[in-house]
Amino acid sequence: MNKTEYDKTKTRKYLIWTFAIAWVMQAGVALLYQGGLSIIGRMAAQMLMALMMFVPLLGVLLSGNRLAGMGWKPHIKGKIKPLLMAWFFPAILTALGAAIYFAVFPGHFDVNGAYLVNIGGEAALSQLEAQGISYAQYILVSIVSCLTYAPLINMFFAVGEEAGWRGVLYPQLKAKYGKKKGWLLGGVIWGIWHWPLMGLIGYEYGTNYIGFPVVGMLLFCIFTIAAGIACDWLYEKSGLIWAPAIFHGAINAAATVPGAVCRADTGSMVLLGPAPIGVLAGIPLMIFAVILFVRTE
Repeated sequence: MNKTEYDKTKTRKYLIWTFAIAWVMQAGVALLYQGGLSIIGRMAAQMLMALMMFVPLLGVLLSGNRLAGMGWKPHIKGKIKPLLMAWFFPAILTALGAAIYFAVFPGHFDVNGAYLVNIGGEAALSQLEAQGISYAQYILVSIVSCLTYAPLINMFFAVGEEAGWRGVLYPQLKAKYGKKKGWLLGGVIWGIWHWPLMGLIGYEYGTNYIGFPVVGMLLFCIFTIAAGIACDWLYEKSGLIWAPAIFHGAINAAATVPGAVCRADTGSMVLLGPAPIGVLAGIPLMIFAVILFVRTE
C-alpha cells in the first residue's frame, strides 16, 4: 500500500457521494418494502441492497480518488496467514458468540425451522421438506458453505465496500487523526452509512425492540468499529484489498447461521444476539478488536 497523505477535499467528496447515493438507494428499498414486497418487489429490494455495496467503490471514482495501489493483484506469497484468518476467523468468532448467547438464553435455541418460516412462510419449510431435506441438514449445509465457498462469493460484493472504506477512507482518517482515532471514527462513519435502512425498515435488528431505532443504530456502530478494526488490520498485514473483502464476506455469511437456529420472537433480545451484531454474541469479535487496538502503535 502507498503512503497516504491527507486530502480534505477528496475525502469530503468521497463521503458526500458515498452517502448521497447510498441513502437514496436505501430510501428506494424502504419504498419497496412499504409496497408489501411482492416477489418482484422482494427481488428488486434485494438487488438494490446488493448493488449498494458497490457505492463506496463508485464514491472512490466520483471523488477523484484512485483505485491503483490498493492491492488488487492477488499476490499471496507470504500472505497466507492473514488470508486464512480473513476466511475462517469470522466463522470462529461468530460460533463463539452464538455459544455465549445460547448459554445465557438456552430457550431461544430452535432447530424446528422457525427462522425459515419467519422469512419465507410455511411454504418455505414445506418446500424444503418436499425436497427430502431436513432442517438439520439445511443448517449443516449453511455451516459448510460459510466455511468453504460463501466467503469467496461474498467477497466480490464486499470488495465494493472495502475499496471505499479500507482503501480510501480509513487511510485518510489515519493520516489525519492517527491510527486509533482513525479506526474509531471510520467505524462510526461506516455504521452511520447504514442508518436509513435501520430506521425505515428495521435492517439488522428488526423493529420490535426497546429504543427502536436509535439503540440499534448506536449498537450497530459498535459492531462496525470492531469489524472495521479487524478488516483494516488484515488489510495492513496483507497489502491486499481482497483480505478485508474476504473477512467482510465471511462474517456476512457466518452471521446468518446463528439466526437460523434461534427463535424468531425474541423481541429486544435481538440486541444481544445471536448474530455478532448483538452485545453478547459480539463479545468475541469485540475482544479481538480490542486486542488489535491495544497492541497497535
